[in-house]
Amino acid sequence: MKRRETLALAGASALAWPAARAAPAQSKKVLRYAFQVAETGFDPAQIQDLYSRILTPHIFEGLYQYDALARPFKIIPLTADGMPETSADFRTWTVKVRPGIYFASDPAFKGVRRELTAADYVYAFKRFADPVFKSPAWSFFADFEFLGLAELRKQAIDRKQPFDYDRPIDGLRALDRYTLQFRMPKPSPRFITTLAGGDLTGAVAREVVEYYGENITAHPVGTGPFKLVQWRRSSFIALERNPEYREVLYDGEPAAGDLEGQALLARLKGRRLPMVDRVEISIIEEAQPRWLTFLQRASDFIEALPAEFISIAMPGGKVAPNLAHQGVQGYRTLRSDSLVTFFNMEDPVFGGYTPDKVALRRAIWLGVDVEREIRIVRRGQAIPAQSPVAPNLWGYDPAFKSENGEYSVARAKALLDMFGYVDKNGDGWRELPDGSPLLLRKATQPDQLSRQLDEQWKRDMTALGIRIEFVTAKWPENLKAARAGKLQMWGVGSLAADPDGQGAFQRYHSKQIGGQNFARFRMAAVDDLYERMSTLPNGPERLAAMTEAKRLAVAWAPYKTHAHRYVNDLAHPWLIGYRRPLFWNDWWHRVDIDMDRRPPLG
Repeated sequence: MKRRETLALAGASALAWPAARAAPAQSKKVLRYAFQVAETGFDPAQIQDLYSRILTPHIFEGLYQYDALARPFKIIPLTADGMPETSADFRTWTVKVRPGIYFASDPAFKGVRRELTAADYVYAFKRFADPVFKSPAWSFFADFEFLGLAELRKQAIDRKQPFDYDRPIDGLRALDRYTLQFRMPKPSPRFITTLAGGDLTGAVAREVVEYYGENITAHPVGTGPFKLVQWRRSSFIALERNPEYREVLYDGEPAAGDLEGQALLARLKGRRLPMVDRVEISIIEEAQPRWLTFLQRASDFIEALPAEFISIAMPGGKVAPNLAHQGVQGYRTLRSDSLVTFFNMEDPVFGGYTPDKVALRRAIWLGVDVEREIRIVRRGQAIPAQSPVAPNLWGYDPAFKSENGEYSVARAKALLDMFGYVDKNGDGWRELPDGSPLLLRKATQPDQLSRQLDEQWKRDMTALGIRIEFVTAKWPENLKAARAGKLQMWGVGSLAADPDGQGAFQRYHSKQIGGQNFARFRMAAVDDLYERMSTLPNGPERLAAMTEAKRLAVAWAPYKTHAHRYVNDLAHPWLIGYRRPLFWNDWWHRVDIDMDRRPPLG
């Protein structure tokens, strides 16, 4: 392995950081690393994917944020002036916006220094309901049923008129310049987690949206620590320090026994944010060149170390001696994520709710060798999943076991035989009960990991006598097709955005079709459980509802939840202050670059 790696390095200079831009001066502190999947844009109302949601909270700011050092989590004000006031029934939330916070300068403001106000958050939330944006997050925000918002959306659709942002509604109101109020018809005890972070709920200025029109996704203007200065779609992104960013100092409250958190606090407390001047992101989908850019020190950090390099980089969860000698730091975390394959419930092959269709999906489940996938493809960096709820979340039960976590070719074949999925024409492949072809068409991507997973699927389905073929496209294209219900099946990763396990059931909620519910699954019983979970405070009654939702998810099988991943990050010694976030995506402003230890930028 070392021999092959050395040979690869010798010819890898062309794989290093994009050279189609002038190298910044060495005096600038530049954070550089790579995304493994392309972004889709910078407009919170029009994005859903993880990588775009890593970008946006560094530009836009929500009312609240997570304490970066606190474990377990703690929510603290960001642009809010104190914690929210809530009614006894959790239907009304009132928040004060801190005066004296300003948007970054932009031509849209026509030379006026634009202060952040409560009205900016009202406008930002209303944008999710505006049909012109076709927001993939609308189904999520619709779940809160802000009083009057759905009617405002319906009026725009029915009358085929522009969305009326000027019409007041009871559910989203600016009571005065700095006071914001949310009103909902049902209790929302955990609404503050929606307000924490700017990936989706950051403040957006109306003037900017109207000024740039259809190009708004390429012109993000927020109150945050960075601003976009360069973007080559699906290739290269550069953000620079917002020179007008207010004084924000590094702080946090790590637990007394949290040695890592206490050390970070002691080293960085009181430093003004952001600490780096520029962030450069390249999109490198293939694992090998992404790994090489790190080894060549062309990137400071590699996020989610590709599984094929675990044995040489972090054997046994520890940094390999040759890398440790160079000062490389390793971070291993059991992620609050789920790897899932969805089955389109509207597809004529295996969609639907009749016993034969359920049996087909469950047989496919039983025939997927997740243990082998984890051992070989993912190099042991995951644990098998038993339910949709991921580790570290409220509602996760490590003792819960289900058919979702079972692998049995014998049971799978028996189910197929029982419901008439047999080889009727003698060609060696099973047909549908009516004799028509049984063919699975799985969407995939043109990268090495996807190819390895495809080989695993091919092996597993062949063992069942089921034909499968793969339809390759770029990830953003597959995402768009999945939302539109045009894919038969596809495998994706889902990362928790807050500490509550209910988010996993967005994938099963009928209101989320076109958004998180890629399977287009509809079931009144699951919808009712989801609604109950939304309104109940945490406790035994809510946990019972979540357990029942888990059982129904397994029984009807619109998704196969494969595993929950360990994530391994590596950083060169000059990157100071990194700590993997739990449920939030912003961290670039909280790290520093030690220029005395960093080699010159190329």
